[in-house]
Amino acid sequence: MNLHELVIDSARRHPGRTAVAAAGRELTYRELDRRADEFARLLAAAGVGRGDRVVLWSDKSPEVVVAMQAALRLGAVYVPQDATAPVGRVVTVAHDCDARVVCATGDRLTEVTATLGATVVLDLEQAAAPTGAAAAPAANAEVKPDDPAFILYTSGSTGTPKGVSISHRNARAFVDWSVALLGAGPEDRFANHAPLVFDLSVLDLYAAFSVGASVRLVPSALAYAPGELVEFLHQEQITVWYSVPSALILMIRGGGLVDRPAPAALRAVLFAGEPFPIAHVRRLAAWTDARLLNLYGPTETNVCTWHEVVPADLERERPVPIGKAASGDEVWARTDAGTVAAPGEQGELLVSGPTVMLGYWGQGPSAEEYATGDIVTVLPDGGFDYVGRRDHAVKVRGHRIELGEIEITCNAHDEVETAAVVVAGDGMDARLVAFVVPVAGARPGALALRRHLAQRLPSYMIVDHVHLLSDLPRTRNGKIDRPELVRRHLTLSKGRS
Repeated sequence: MNLHELVIDSARRHPGRTAVAAAGRELTYRELDRRADEFARLLAAAGVGRGDRVVLWSDKSPEVVVAMQAALRLGAVYVPQDATAPVGRVVTVAHDCDARVVCATGDRLTEVTATLGATVVLDLEQAAAPTGAAAAPAANAEVKPDDPAFILYTSGSTGTPKGVSISHRNARAFVDWSVALLGAGPEDRFANHAPLVFDLSVLDLYAAFSVGASVRLVPSALAYAPGELVEFLHQEQITVWYSVPSALILMIRGGGLVDRPAPAALRAVLFAGEPFPIAHVRRLAAWTDARLLNLYGPTETNVCTWHEVVPADLERERPVPIGKAASGDEVWARTDAGTVAAPGEQGELLVSGPTVMLGYWGQGPSAEEYATGDIVTVLPDGGFDYVGRRDHAVKVRGHRIELGEIEITCNAHDEVETAAVVVAGDGMDARLVAFVVPVAGARPGALALRRHLAQRLPSYMIVDHVHLLSDLPRTRNGKIDRPELVRRHLTLSKGRS
């Protein structure tokens, strides 16, 4: 069964159940199925067929979900774009993937129409209300498992977006695995916190659709509003929460998440995308009996390893392990010498298996194995501890340093809520700079933090500068904005000179 068939099947088995809800609006599976067919007819009339790309530029909404399903029914490929993306980026993506149609709303519709020229532009609002027209059986094209289903554009290292092409088979391998892991059923309510351009959203949407459950879309405006997120969790009676750790940290720090009883409905809290400081995991474990699951994997593989938090993990200073293989994948670590890393050794994590992407759009098929660029330590049980990014392994004054290891050690300080470490300057002028968010009421000094690091790390890994912040700057996907931290350090340094 391919991705678009999940809704069709649930519409047959659970027609009256809510499929997707946002801001007081709900679509049952019957309604979602019908509107997807109707919008598919509009796309087909605009020339969309099997393999064509359909760009979706809009706020998160039920209408976007309708359009995604409509594109899939034609055998087409949807390409989500974040609502906050500038029109220039959307045009770049549309040209890169040779989009047949761009769908947008409101002012975005006007902007993109004026800029794209010959490319067909459709108003997504046409997916908002049924026309009453009979669904067209021809809208459901023959789709093969290895056909592309969607393209997620990431920020390439060169600054040019790269399109990660994901097939129906890729997505289903992860979705089927996650449904089995969670024991998901039609009574579940999945919270969709991640933007639809982020691979975390794949679980929220398609795990729900595969079992006839409901997915509750977190409005983009609330994505990092801690109090509102906590209210959302309670009011929507969420059973499965999945987000980047930074969202949960905000909910703990600013939303009073652990200051009130955990919702009785909540049975699983999943986190992925970045290391989760262990102090916050301890707070979650003390607050809820829900399962705590650490999922790992870059967009190119979706989730390829997983670990369920156990009591022994809470005694660590490091974040919990990223665990063992998931989704039917095979994972291993390769040392700098090219050998498979043994327990206790470090190496770059490699992945092969059903979730590995088709390839970057326009750059040919992916290799059978994908090198993640992440450095891990092999644990005695065959699982993995995350160490840091290969591209965050830097040389400072001749020493090779893993910035992730310094961050993990900073986060183990009692007065540190979370921390990020960057390198500012080049050559002999390169310096290690720590940005620290203190716990409430604390103000750790630079000397105390350096003493803490010195007790755990070699001298060349002790940071040169410490800046206290109320919060770390984040990218749209919730990850730490490291270039912005370097800019802030340079600005602060100039201010003191």
